[in-house]
Amino acid sequence: MISVPQALERIIRQKPLLLEGLSEGIINLSSLARKIQPDVELILKREVKMGALVMALKRFEPKVQNLLSNRILEVVQASEDITVRSNLASFTYQNSHTLADAQSKFIKDIASNKTIFYTISQGVFETTIIISDTVKERMFKFFPQESLINQTDSLASITLRLPIMNKEIPGLYHFIFSRIIWEGINVYEVISTTHEFSIVVKNDCVEKAFSVLRSLKTGVMMRVEGER
Repeated sequence: MISVPQALERIIRQKPLLLEGLSEGIINLSSLARKIQPDVELILKREVKMGALVMALKRFEPKVQNLLSNRILEVVQASEDITVRSNLASFTYQNSHTLADAQSKFIKDIASNKTIFYTISQGVFETTIIISDTVKERMFKFFPQESLINQTDSLASITLRLPIMNKEIPGLYHFIFSRIIWEGINVYEVISTTHEFSIVVKNDCVEKAFSVLRSLKTGVMMRVEGER
């Protein structure tokens, strides 16, 4: 039979933001107990008193930080390299029936130059293209009739290569973002593939952002070791 603490852990493991809030001691336990009481009772298939829930949460708190850190630590330690590309430009166009054709022609034009940075993020109503600013004048020739919504210059991208296991770790991206935001770094764009996670920032912020990402591994390790 599942106990109240076991039911709590099952619920909290699925909510990384809740897990972090508990680890920082910023969540009112009585309020949290009232909120998750129906979920706990659904798992246990019986009524659970508020006092029992609050007590279980108090006892759960000491191991919350290790639970959060150890899961993310495994991924951070297995991460490979960090790649930085500076002097980029971002262009956001309104989607149209001719935009895809313009993109295709431009890609063919720059395909022989393997040093050029090029990425596309297509949304429902608009598409953002981020390229090396050395070819932005060439790009304009292929998009003369497209509606330019926004252009931002002097950007840089920082790419973190992640191991296969990253797909199974909830809260990983939140963990990375929280550290970057804590340093007051504004993220202009986010680019994500299955095993790569990139942020785009201003050129003058790239060193600071790179330092944050590079120190994540050391910072998490120190945090966990200090709790043993």
